[in-house]
Amino acid sequence: MVCLREILKYLQIQGEFDMYEELKEQFSSVYGEKPALLFSAPGRTELCGNHTDHQGGMVLGASVNMETVAAIRPREDGLVRLLSEGYPMCTVLLEDTEPVKEEEGTTTALIRGVTAGFASRGFQPKGFDACVCSTVLSGSGLSSSAAFEILLATIENYLTEADLPAMELAKIGQHAENRYFGKPCGLLDQAASASGGIVFMDFAPGREVESERIPFDFAEHGYALCVVDCGADHADLTSDYAAIPRELAEVCAYFGKRVLREVDEKDFYAQLPAVRGKAGDRAVLRAMHIYDENRRVLRARDALKRGDIDAYLRVVRESGRSSQLLLQNIIPTGAANQQALSYTLACAERLLNGEGACRVHGGGFAGTIQAFVPLEKQEAFCAEMNRLLGKESCHVLAVRPVGGILLEVL
Repeated sequence: MVCLREILKYLQIQGEFDMYEELKEQFSSVYGEKPALLFSAPGRTELCGNHTDHQGGMVLGASVNMETVAAIRPREDGLVRLLSEGYPMCTVLLEDTEPVKEEEGTTTALIRGVTAGFASRGFQPKGFDACVCSTVLSGSGLSSSAAFEILLATIENYLTEADLPAMELAKIGQHAENRYFGKPCGLLDQAASASGGIVFMDFAPGREVESERIPFDFAEHGYALCVVDCGADHADLTSDYAAIPRELAEVCAYFGKRVLREVDEKDFYAQLPAVRGKAGDRAVLRAMHIYDENRRVLRARDALKRGDIDAYLRVVRESGRSSQLLLQNIIPTGAANQQALSYTLACAERLLNGEGACRVHGGGFAGTIQAFVPLEKQEAFCAEMNRLLGKESCHVLAVRPVGGILLEVL
């Protein structure tokens, strides 16, 4: 246990030892024997690059010290049985690798999708029994779904001895979410969770993902990385998320391209009236955001590499304004009286009073905002945000330096 404590301290994992012990006890109670292995995968935050990944763009992401954990025991019969906290038992026969329409939106779909990803790469998926719990806030923009997918991929990577790299595990998770779960998403969430640390990623089409790890500690530069839960979740917002890539696809179609990264920006602006007529105003504004946001990612990356926190925070503020005005992923469609994310941003900006920075991150429309708070204001900021939004709305995070891992052999 001392060794595990030291590991968790190095990893800056937020999970409590009581949670691990309770998970092991739950496994024994459910399955009648002790677990053999303990795995962990982190949530993620997007440091810059809002909605750029699905357009072949650039992103700066980071894994965080909120985690999804599984206690497991391998099986030899090609069956996965998984009990996740708050959900019924899932049972998946691994020989059935095709998507099942009725499973869309379920944990079962993700299990089937991830294990099928290993099968499609020539590895025989392995069965296991599992109990899962999580400290990643569900529906928060920290991507609890990606953490779960990378957790499953990390388990299969170990059991099959496939030894696939982090980015390949991310692709398996993304494919599971797109084709099996039925939710359109780019690769950012899974890639940040699988890679660990702060990582710059370039998703330019037609080549392998370019990635670069960037060592940086926000606390050492005087700021706390916080996320504030606005109190609304993503459950009924799939259509709002799907509208962003759909509208951008209409812009791309005008030029005969698939993603915006393939459309020359000069051509876009030269033919703006015609593009507007085909795709509509919101689609054009969203494309403007993507072009500008890719440049902001490069500026943010370079600022962190040279240790210039002030320059980075300027980019964060610009990104937030662009998401609000151009990308328009703050207010759900038709929500006149339900504007929790706008309210949360307004409260945070008032409290920061020109210091630090805050912005929407991730999918938007609900979930959380991201705030960089001067350390001397951290306690007061969290206390007031909790008062304004409800107890335990404000969470102080740390960047976790590794992605999905085997935590302990039991």
